[in-house]
Amino acid sequence: MISPLLLAIIFVIVGLVLLIWSADRFVFGASSVARNSGVSPMIIGLTIVAMGSSAPEMLVSATAAAQGRLDTSVGNALGSNITNILMVIGVIALFKPITVASLTLKREFPLMLFFTFVGYYFLSDHNLTRAEGIILLIAFFSFISLLVYWGKHASPTDPLISEIESEIPPPTSTLKAVFWVIAGLVLLLASSQLLVQGAVTIARYAGMSDLIIGLTIIAIGTSLPELAASVIGVIKGEDDLALGNIIGSNIFNILAVLGLGAVIGPSTLDINAGTRDSYVMIAAAFALLLMSIRIGKQQRINRLEGGLLLSGFIGYQYLLFTHLA
Repeated sequence: MISPLLLAIIFVIVGLVLLIWSADRFVFGASSVARNSGVSPMIIGLTIVAMGSSAPEMLVSATAAAQGRLDTSVGNALGSNITNILMVIGVIALFKPITVASLTLKREFPLMLFFTFVGYYFLSDHNLTRAEGIILLIAFFSFISLLVYWGKHASPTDPLISEIESEIPPPTSTLKAVFWVIAGLVLLLASSQLLVQGAVTIARYAGMSDLIIGLTIIAIGTSLPELAASVIGVIKGEDDLALGNIIGSNIFNILAVLGLGAVIGPSTLDINAGTRDSYVMIAAAFALLLMSIRIGKQQRINRLEGGLLLSGFIGYQYLLFTHLA
């Protein structure tokens, strides 16, 4: 007979695999429906494809909040942002220095910092309300609109535009596309339930809080699509796209993931979310900014800086797990 702990581990692994795969299928279907409806590839890339990489975090956040586990939802958002910068960018920069050249990315950096501080402000009183969630979701849709505006008015020489359009899945029939939209959404919901249920069981056995399970197992797992997409982008020489995936994902996590959790299940929070973990998220965002933008020098994140980011991630994980002792 399978033990409850082993079954929970299986749930987490299967849930993560299905979550990532179903998000890809949902994006494939939604992109094809939009393309067949006459929407431009650039708009599809800036909206549907961009949101698709954050779909796992959104669904897990909504599921956890609906179960009364807002700490897990918040931990997922904060942990994903920390993991995206310290682990994903760290690993990629160690593999190959990342060049930062796009004007669009330079405009997104200040927005990432601004929304990071907004998220910290909402969490600093150790309570997340439905009104704050609504504000975050309004800001999320406003940000999507701003992305579209920037895309329409971008310079033809901006490499990010062609890189974004190249990421759009190949076209297919409308009937097949609609099938994958529905199937992808159903599987997203089912796999997020499986993942949260397994993670909660593991947390009970390991003595982990809802916040820490969101910051570690769930956050790292749901950040795997960003890691895969960014590695592929760097290998193809599309550094702007790789970095843009991270910046966009971090903004989406603050606005959509936190926002969904707050709207669905507003509650008081673990005090560490608004202190320790928010401070690490802010420090990681500033580190990425300082490494990316150099006045009078080539703007890139080198291997040494990648090593520093990855070391920071390992140190943060050590802090979290020693805190359990």
